[in-house]
Amino acid sequence: MSIVQLVDVHKTYPLGKTEVQAVKGVTFTIEKGDFVSIAGPSGSGKSTILNMIGCIDTATSGQVLINDVDTAGLTDRQITKLRHEVLGFIFQSFNLIPVLSVFENVEFPLLLGKDAPSRSERYRWVEFLIEDVGLSKWKDHKPNELSGGQRQRVAIARALATKPSIVMADEPTANLDSVTSQAIIELMKKMNRELETTFIFSTHDPDIIEIADHVIKLHDGQVLEDYKTDEVERGLGALTQDKEMA
Repeated sequence: MSIVQLVDVHKTYPLGKTEVQAVKGVTFTIEKGDFVSIAGPSGSGKSTILNMIGCIDTATSGQVLINDVDTAGLTDRQITKLRHEVLGFIFQSFNLIPVLSVFENVEFPLLLGKDAPSRSERYRWVEFLIEDVGLSKWKDHKPNELSGGQRQRVAIARALATKPSIVMADEPTANLDSVTSQAIIELMKKMNRELETTFIFSTHDPDIIEIADHVIKLHDGQVLEDYKTDEVERGLGALTQDKEMA
């Protein structure tokens, strides 16, 4: 079942008297539960596409659909509701609230909106998330008392607090060393499997691209490749079998 669709999406930015085409006729579909890497070099359009899916930016033309709803037709109130209930965000700069503890940072999204869970429900869910990302011992610490990897774990737990269908991550490992990056990637893959949350990454990190089950490669604002890794593996397997039979 598709959860995100882009149909012939274009995005143009004014630059003085000229225009820059950041995205040029992009079309793809993301299924529920996918672990997706939108990959490409700087300037390829990957962050722009992520921002359009997250309703942070709008397409110049074409359609961006979430759960079959064209986001271009949504009011500001509907977009706010969508961001709160359906979308979660992980940023490369973490974006944690410095005066709040780990527990309070993760809890914060649950305090927004009209349908906030009860205090006991919040406590149980936040405790579960903090334990799942391996930070129970640090739940009372402030962000400046944590390492970069620990801060990103808090950001992951916070992104999952409202039980979103989709979590978007813009270069989530860019500010981390290779060992920490690998641990963070494995943690997100674990959450993807256990919670069936769809993860969409904007990245040029080869480790994320390698572990993704759906890869969309961009070049100059256009889709260069779009494939599921299991399909590639099946194709390679069939090719190997044909060679053996020959």
